[in-house]
Amino acid sequence: MKQELRVAAYAVCVRDEAILLARLTLRDGSKRWTLPGGGIDHGEDPYDTVIREVEEETGFAIEPTSLLGVDSQRHTYPRRLGATADFQSLRIVYEAEVTGGELRHETNGSTDMAAWHPLKQIPALDRVLLVDVGLTLWRERPVIGRAPGIPEPHPAPSPGGAPRK
Repeated sequence: MKQELRVAAYAVCVRDEAILLARLTLRDGSKRWTLPGGGIDHGEDPYDTVIREVEEETGFAIEPTSLLGVDSQRHTYPRRLGATADFQSLRIVYEAEVTGGELRHETNGSTDMAAWHPLKQIPALDRVLLVDVGLTLWRERPVIGRAPGIPEPHPAPSPGGAPRK
């Protein structure tokens, strides 16, 4: 089984009782809302990653204001020729404040839309688990930086391979 690790940085940006989210296009073509952010380039600091990724996906300049925590998820998925991958996603989650820019959608990326969503409407959104993890970290601010009470995703393979976010 091939082992894969993806390290990424994400932002929880909340203002006026709304959270900034980006709509992720999964490999199977379905779309779900996620926190803005993404993969860390080799040699890049996670702090710089979250600033770059939020600007790419939303058009906003941000300033990370605190480190909320780290989330780790793991699952397997089928690879070509009958192989299986053991995929781990390590996600560094920051609280951030919008400092400039204008809302716009990413083009030619893994997301196709960015929008502010009222916090009270989040439970009804088609979203990835990371949104719940980020909001739990933001609300509860656990000292150990781990979101309590977030269920592990089921071990079923993700459609179309490993998730991108």
